[in-house]
Amino acid sequence: MTDDSYLRLAGIHKSFGKFEALKDIALEVRRGELMVFLGPSGCGKTTLLRIIAGLETQDTGTIHQDGRDISRLPPIQRDYGIVFQSYALFPNLTIRANVAYGLVNRRQARGAIAKRVAELLNLIGLPDAGPKYPGQLSGGQQQRIALARALASAPGLLLLDEPLSALDALERVRLRGEIRALQQRLGVTTVMVTHDQEEALSMADRIVVMCTGHIEQVGTPRQVYEAPATPFVADFVGKINVLPAVAEGGGQFRVGEVSLAVARPDIVAGTFVNLYLRPEEIALNAAGGVNGNTLGARIAKVEFLGAFCMVGLTLDAKGAPALVANVPRHDVDSGRMAAGQAVRVSLPPDALRVLG
Repeated sequence: MTDDSYLRLAGIHKSFGKFEALKDIALEVRRGELMVFLGPSGCGKTTLLRIIAGLETQDTGTIHQDGRDISRLPPIQRDYGIVFQSYALFPNLTIRANVAYGLVNRRQARGAIAKRVAELLNLIGLPDAGPKYPGQLSGGQQQRIALARALASAPGLLLLDEPLSALDALERVRLRGEIRALQQRLGVTTVMVTHDQEEALSMADRIVVMCTGHIEQVGTPRQVYEAPATPFVADFVGKINVLPAVAEGGGQFRVGEVSLAVARPDIVAGTFVNLYLRPEEIALNAAGGVNGNTLGARIAKVEFLGAFCMVGLTLDAKGAPALVANVPRHDVDSGRMAAGQAVRVSLPPDALRVLG
């Protein structure tokens, strides 16, 4: 375990009957970071979180938390707080009693419990909620209370199981910022599960992208978005254009009837690959190109999405795939871009990524 490593998983494998939910997971979570497990339904991310919590038992593998082997310890002997998607508040208890629940079970002094509950309610911005009941609060407020309850015992590890998915869009955006700010303020090591890409990109220090029980990539949000390690990551995290191509050698790739320059001269001629390009990397009405990557095209459609527009493009080159570009709304307006209009598009060589 490295000096800044707080949680280490090695060789974690879990099957349910013949279904392999997790396959040889190895991972380190750094002290004080917020790590997000991201992936589609059924990828194993929630099972992995539950194994960390001791709510599921791995078939093989070890878990060390702050140097302590917790691989086979029951949940009560592990040092964590957890927040579930469903809040899991006790409807018949006041907010004050909900937050204090874990402290009461630990037989702490009444005065110390009252002081800690007051501190936490202030911390989450609900200082007057103590006498109320969960049913009197909004979904976002209930989730804040669930977070306060998880933090009541000052755990070394905070686990968040899709904590925002039950909220409406505006409340999700507001609360994810609050959770992130609180996590940074407290410095608590946090592992969060989500299937929401935007949530992961905006909150995480590092993202673990998972698929069918294994880890596809671990990296910062920018690394995962800008330099996807696999086709799955490229396709799952954000929107992306895929161009089937054949390497011609010397960094040139044939896409339909056009040859594109790509910053990958190491690919052997004749190799079939896919080129990946983010929509925002495409420049429209480019005056000139680098290495011939400026092409003629025609706008197929313009879809208004608020601050930017999604512009569908049909390249003039025969056999080239249709592309999608994200263009700032003001550029669309100033260029009077509309379906049927002829344009010039630039596909920057250093933005085209080669994946198998």
